[in-house]
Amino acid sequence: MEPNFEIRRLLDVMPASARMTTKIVSKPQQAKVIDAAFPLPWNRERPIYINFDLWNRLTKPQRDLLLLQKVSWLTGVKWFKPELYQGVVLLGLLGGVLESAQSDVVGVAVAGGLSAIAGLRIWRTNKSQESELNADMAAIRVAGRRGYSEVEAAQHLLSAIEAIAEIEGHSSLNFSELIRCQNLRAIAGLSAVGLPKS
Repeated sequence: MEPNFEIRRLLDVMPASARMTTKIVSKPQQAKVIDAAFPLPWNRERPIYINFDLWNRLTKPQRDLLLLQKVSWLTGVKWFKPELYQGVVLLGLLGGVLESAQSDVVGVAVAGGLSAIAGLRIWRTNKSQESELNADMAAIRVAGRRGYSEVEAAQHLLSAIEAIAEIEGHSSLNFSELIRCQNLRAIAGLSAVGLPKS
């Protein structure tokens, strides 16, 4: 497989909103088929690393859905959306600046601790299983605009997750992957048991 040709094709599959920040990079030395580092707030670019030798073992629909899932996960990480924990981080930082201006060491420590706890909560939310499930659903929605039905998209993503485990030599799926697979089976109509709402 010619990496440059496949990269151009994948850029066409990718949503237009993600093309500005997401970059596809060939990384033949990595053991994973597709990988992306968790995007930190100060990084504008969000690279997706693909080992095209392993990538070639997947079918075209599997590759499309895997890319869409990874892009959806990367673009779904929001550090600065107006929510409770982002507000707490901001208040903690502002409080820390005010307390340091008054030379109040205890106040600075409390404000800094408050910001750190809220920042950790944001980090955990963005790294949770729920964020992976949301990325799966977003990938299926985008795939619908690329000619896939919801059932087909879920089936292709499900088979891609299982194929990657085999390609990378995992003896079994991890807990997060098992939950995602069960959810995808329910969407694809392959299982009557879905995930609970809570």
